[in-house]
Amino acid sequence: MSKRLRDLTLRQLRSLAALATGGSITAAAGKIGLTQPAVTLQLRALQDSAGLPLMQRSGNGMLLTEAGEELLSLYARIEAAVEACETSLDMMAGRSGGHVSIGAVSTAEYFVPFAIAAFSKRHPGIKVNLRIGNREEIRQTLRGYDVDFVIMGRPPQDMEIEHHLIGDHPHVVVAPRGHPLIGVSGLSIGDLARETLLTREPGSGTRTLMEQLFEGADPPIRIGMELSSNESIKQAVIAGLGIAFISAHTVAPELADGRLSTLDVAGLPVIRQWLVVRRADKILLPPAQAMLDFLRQEGASFLPSLA
Repeated sequence: MSKRLRDLTLRQLRSLAALATGGSITAAAGKIGLTQPAVTLQLRALQDSAGLPLMQRSGNGMLLTEAGEELLSLYARIEAAVEACETSLDMMAGRSGGHVSIGAVSTAEYFVPFAIAAFSKRHPGIKVNLRIGNREEIRQTLRGYDVDFVIMGRPPQDMEIEHHLIGDHPHVVVAPRGHPLIGVSGLSIGDLARETLLTREPGSGTRTLMEQLFEGADPPIRIGMELSSNESIKQAVIAGLGIAFISAHTVAPELADGRLSTLDVAGLPVIRQWLVVRRADKILLPPAQAMLDFLRQEGASFLPSLA
């Protein structure tokens, strides 16, 4: 690292982060409560320390250069470390029991809250914050050090991570009550070509897995509707709008009461795994480590049971 870079300040980095968010000096100044000249001065000093251009003008406002993005990543790590230190000091002073920040893909919302409830009964002093999103959104929270760990199926490949197994995660094709393909044995992917397929939005892990499964189908599978949540897909299938490739854990109650049925399609169910994933360089404080250990040891018991 440049010796000059060791003299940078948090105020300089916060000015850069505000610029990245707002796209202009004016917006950055309003965000962090400084005057525009003060923000300009902070950014100029930071750029001098880096020895490289950190921003450039574009039709969409000010954008960060590659060097600017690198310093923005540094700022995210520093902010995470400061927050972790504050938590540690509060715990040492007896001011709190600490907190844990978890991310989870939307498919996991059918079991993660039950696991959190059980953990909270054992550790009532620990506050747990849960963020739900599709795979791409949760991957971004992991990249930005916003969470201690996440619960997902496929860990990202573009960062160093550690992951621990919770349990199996089956995926099936479901149809509404009375569908003519229910009970038909040995269906092929091609047999579904005449059906209207309801699916999640691009960026969803289920959508990616479905595209891999149906790739090269002859005739090709027709996507009839994209929906942004598993709950919407379930209700649409129950209403008779089509069939869906979906996590079996999200439809366990509907399969149990007969509102939905799985189709006997060759190659299904597709079995993936539920994982607890964290950045390898993320330091876990005792509350987060306790939650991670709990999920590793007992997380499988909260997965929905399937017939």
